[in-house]
Amino acid sequence: MAELFEVNLGARSYPITISGDETPRIRTRVQELTAAGRKVAVLTDRNVAATLTGALDAMFGAAPRLVVEAGEGAKSPEVLARVWDFLAEERIDRGGVLFAVGGGVIGDLGGFAAASYLRGIEFYQVPTTLLSMVDSSVGGKTGINIAAGKNLVGAFHQPRAVYIATGVLATLPTREFAAGMAEVIKYGLLGDAALLAQLEKTPLTVASAELPAVIKRCCAIKARVVEADEFETAKEGGRALLNLGHTFGHAIERVAGYGEYLHGEAVAIGLCAAARLSQKLGLIGPAEVARIDAVVAAHKLPVRLRAPLPLADLFAAMARDKKVRGGLPRFVVLQKLGEAATQDGVPPALAEAAFREVGAA
Repeated sequence: MAELFEVNLGARSYPITISGDETPRIRTRVQELTAAGRKVAVLTDRNVAATLTGALDAMFGAAPRLVVEAGEGAKSPEVLARVWDFLAEERIDRGGVLFAVGGGVIGDLGGFAAASYLRGIEFYQVPTTLLSMVDSSVGGKTGINIAAGKNLVGAFHQPRAVYIATGVLATLPTREFAAGMAEVIKYGLLGDAALLAQLEKTPLTVASAELPAVIKRCCAIKARVVEADEFETAKEGGRALLNLGHTFGHAIERVAGYGEYLHGEAVAIGLCAAARLSQKLGLIGPAEVARIDAVVAAHKLPVRLRAPLPLADLFAAMARDKKVRGGLPRFVVLQKLGEAATQDGVPPALAEAAFREVGAA
């Protein structure tokens, strides 16, 4: 039985469907688009193309596909240009659509290509990793990385639909599944204490019967936040809360080199750093910090850097973060477990101390 709910954004509203296998639904949609004279193109990566060959054939038939290298390196200006050229070569016009089939990298890359090609064509999200299912496929944030930092170039461009097939998670490497759990834990920390307690009691695995319900729960939390603050313009709270752990995590990715840590691994360490910063601000106590470390570790995620990274470089990366306000990083901190808030004016010494406690040098 498929789960269906809407992200309500007026003219930009769209459905999210969740089931074990979305192949029939996607195939039907492709047939409808083709019958209406609209050209369909597909973007995916080498891992998905190799693992889900039969599913791709069943969903998209002879629709043209561009297969790019897997990993964070694909979120680059060079690969973006390849996607534009592919769309042009396939004569995709303004009535054409792009299906992004893959993890967060493909969704972000494909979404930005769709937002910018011919000043905007429609696209559909078909997430294939836990991280993309619970987070990056929903909400319309698209973009690429540049030398100065992660996601510094992009656009808000909502998909026309999100198709979540939980069955594909069985094909994920253990490390990739764990990386997705960082975002699940994030949702528990920022807005669902009951979810956090559930994860503490019984760590979630790919075989867990409750996995589809947890995915829906995370998508619903994000959908409600996005509906209230689609373009992240709220002066306090709002969509920025979804960045819990990310100010630290993006700096780790940038300084370590993209690909050294999976995004979810860097976010996991970022959550532990954000917990320590929250403690230093007097918002939570050591017991809560210990609980966060424990639930992160229980899901096979790092709580500290594998090797020290220079503090000066990490702070330089944070200074270029897109959430900077008035030249200073804007942090998301925990008021308590299950409730987060944005915090401006954090003394640099406190952020420095929090970073040192997770292994910065």
